[in-house]
Amino acid sequence: MPELDLVLTKYDGTPHRSIRTLLLGTDEFGTWLGTPRGSVINFHYGPTRTRTTTQDAVRVIAHDAWWMAMFLPAPDPTEIYCDVITPAVRSRTAITVIDLDLDVVRRRPNNHVEIEDEDEFAENTGKYAYPEEVITAATTTAATLQKALTTPAAPFNGHHQKWLTHLTSINK
Repeated sequence: MPELDLVLTKYDGTPHRSIRTLLLGTDEFGTWLGTPRGSVINFHYGPTRTRTTTQDAVRVIAHDAWWMAMFLPAPDPTEIYCDVITPAVRSRTAITVIDLDLDVVRRRPNNHVEIEDEDEFAENTGKYAYPEEVITAATTTAATLQKALTTPAAPFNGHHQKWLTHLTSINK
């Protein structure tokens, strides 16, 4: 199974976090990546430098869009975690995105959906001098994701299950 580094940076290019993933495939929604239980997340900020994942998870990085979503299996209280990002740039060995610090999350058990970190987004809008088109794209994307996770529309309607099953089957 091919491996890719998923690299998230801040708007000025400084490293934010990264994780080694398995390239599961692509479909009409985007590029699907798997992170098996035991994957190491590298943090490039704060006192904690790494964390090891405790369960399998899959991510989709939308084609030419401003978001990526991570799908976590039960019993994790977070079902879907969407990062608002700039469109991904892919090389042979990595997918790189700029994390705009605006997130949309759907939680179990009641499917509550909320936009998170609006204060961090506002702070970083000034800190990194986001252009107006970045601000507009990010806020529009967050509102669109909030609606899609509430509806729920594909791929947020269980579509990820086939990719999670695929990851689990190759990770045995």
